Amino acid sequence: MSNKVHCAHILVKTQREANIVLVRLKRGETFGKIAKEVSICPSKKRGGDLGIFGRGKMIKKFETAAFTLQKRQVSPIVKTKFGYHIIRRLN
Repeated sequence: MSNKVHCAHILVKTQREANIVLVRLKRGETFGKIAKEVSICPSKKRGGDLGIFGRGKMIKKFETAAFTLQKRQVSPIVKTKFGYHIIRRLN
């Protein structure tokens, strides 16, 4: 089990916005392009890239989802106190 992951995410305010993001991804739009357009996280400037992080660095629900993804896999919607995340594991 890896103790560090490299992830990007798209953070939006509502479940509806998150659902739209998933539809756009399924249609083949790139994760980074969508992140730059709609994410409310400062990481949007880097296409949602959060860099490499270890356990205990992110909010628990986000961390659990990130560490269960396979390389290049995109998560279902993850709700936290910050909003609704779609996470993509990069490594």
